[in-house]
Amino acid sequence: MQIRSSSLLAIVPAALAWHATAQVLSPAEIADPAIRALQQSHLAELHAITAALAGHQFPYHFYFSRKLDLSEPEQERNDRRSIQFDRFQGQVVLKITGNYFAAYSAGRMTNEERARRTCYDVMLPILQAAVPALARAEVPDAFALEISHHVVRKVLGLDTELAENVVLILPKAAAQRLIEARDEAGRAAALQDGAAYLNRNPISILPYEGKETPAIKAPAVSEPPALPTAPTAAPRSPGVPSGLEAKYRDTFARMLKDLDSQAHFVPYAPPSFIAFRDGQYLDLPITTSLDPSDSGSQYRLAALAFDRHVAHLIRPLLAYFKDSADFTGIDFSTTIRLAGAGAEGEGSESVEFIFPLGSLRSYAQYNLTGQQLLNAGVVLINAERVSIDLQTAEAQGSPPK
Repeated sequence: MQIRSSSLLAIVPAALAWHATAQVLSPAEIADPAIRALQQSHLAELHAITAALAGHQFPYHFYFSRKLDLSEPEQERNDRRSIQFDRFQGQVVLKITGNYFAAYSAGRMTNEERARRTCYDVMLPILQAAVPALARAEVPDAFALEISHHVVRKVLGLDTELAENVVLILPKAAAQRLIEARDEAGRAAALQDGAAYLNRNPISILPYEGKETPAIKAPAVSEPPALPTAPTAAPRSPGVPSGLEAKYRDTFARMLKDLDSQAHFVPYAPPSFIAFRDGQYLDLPITTSLDPSDSGSQYRLAALAFDRHVAHLIRPLLAYFKDSADFTGIDFSTTIRLAGAGAEGEGSESVEFIFPLGSLRSYAQYNLTGQQLLNAGVVLINAERVSIDLQTAEAQGSPPK
């Protein structure tokens, strides 16, 4: 779908006016005065983006959304105002987030294939609408798209459908070249100027050769119904109170500022609350760096990440939540990377350490050992639950003395 910029701002059809407004964030909700002014002054262009996409039929159901990782019934009740200007690493970006209800088979498609498929099926059409709409504007410096799709994989021996998120950060000039490209070589050259991530891991979405495996859900209808907005829901299961993140917003800001040099928070994935096992857990996306000499099994990497990184965050982190009793625990969601590993996920593991608050506080007071804390919680490696014996795991792959 190629859209001419001259036609985008001429009219926004009356039948689409409410639909477009429902997908663009209101300027009044943006705290940053400069960004709020940009949102206000470019409302016509932002509405034109959704108008241009209203007739586009994605291969599977797609919804603009302020909250990722929702089930489709949750999405139909949730806020779709996701198009907004924002700041990212010193740049002004146009941020667009959404949920794409394709479910890919982890056994039949690689990480790169899944991310690439979502890029081509969802992100490219969005850019084909967004780039011409803002072609004459001084902003944005870049486009930041984050799309959640689903993947089916084995978890504890059962087929389980989980969400994973694809992020594309593309400079404005590169985005223009991407939508104008007429072949794979041109698209590859444009995408090389950007950065892509799958679940916070850098990944390649350069054009592929040959035919890739399709997703495994039924095709979408031409357009999902527009519904009133609703409070945000939790990524893993419904039930997280919508006001919980608002309550801790200032706490998060102080924590991110004070602890970033030690915790290595993921800049594009802020802390949030998720529902897990009928409880509410604070999800903290972080990055753990290990030396090449630490290489070994995934269990060894997870054990070292806990001992050298996560364990040292627990006491300073709990200082921000001394009297908190309105959430259940903390999920330290880390991407473990070996220094010098390739940029496409080589030498990295995705590990979650999910601990109840009571166990964390006992550990902080020296009433539990690290092993006892691990035994009291849940450890996931690449979304599958594992048991970690620190002494045994850390010995795996260690150099002989």
